[in-house]
Amino acid sequence: MKRKTMIFLSVTAIFVFASIFAWNTMARAAYESAEYKVVESDGKFEVRQYPDLMLVATTTKLDAQGRDGSFMKLFRYISGANESDKKISMTTPVFMENNKADSAVQMGFVMPKEIAVGGVPAPTGEGVDVRKRVGGRFAVLRFSGQLTTKSAKEAEAKLRTWMATKGLVADDSIESSGVETAGYDPPFTPGPLRRNEVLIRLK
Repeated sequence: MKRKTMIFLSVTAIFVFASIFAWNTMARAAYESAEYKVVESDGKFEVRQYPDLMLVATTTKLDAQGRDGSFMKLFRYISGANESDKKISMTTPVFMENNKADSAVQMGFVMPKEIAVGGVPAPTGEGVDVRKRVGGRFAVLRFSGQLTTKSAKEAEAKLRTWMATKGLVADDSIESSGVETAGYDPPFTPGPLRRNEVLIRLK
C-alpha cells in the first residue's frame, strides 16, 4: 500500500511538473522576443549577433528584479502611460545592464518591432526613458534558477572562462559595463524552469 502511494505521488509530481513546463513554454512563446542570430553554439554558451533594439528603461537593483517599483513603471508605460496613450505588447527578455559609475542597474523592456519602426512614444511617467540598445556581437550563457547578483556573477565568471578558451575579447570601450542579464519569465515561474542569460558585449 505504501509503495502504491509513493508511486502515485511520484507520477503526480511528474505530471504536475510536466504541465507547468508545458504551460511555461507556451506562455513564453506567446510573447515577441528580441531578434538575434546565433553565430556560434557550444552547449549553453553562444555567440550572438544582435541588431539595434529600442528599449524603454528605468533604474533598479539586480536583486530587486523590479520589485522596488521599477518594473511597474515600465508596465504602466506599456499599459498606456506614454504620449500616445498607446497600449504596447509585452516582449521578452527584460534586459538589465550595470552602470560603470555606480551600482545601479538599468532595466529595459524591448519595444516590439512594429513600435520601434513606427516611432516609440515618449514616456509620461517619471523615471522612465527611451534608449537604443546598440547592436553587436555578444557572448551569452543561459542558466536557470533565481536571477540574483550572486547567480549572475557566477554565470558571468563561467562565461568569461569560456570566452578565454575561444579567444573572445570583451568590449570595454562603452560607458556601461558591457555586461547584461536577461530574464524571460514572470516572477512566479519556478526556478528550475526559468530562462536567464548573462551577455557580454564583444569587440
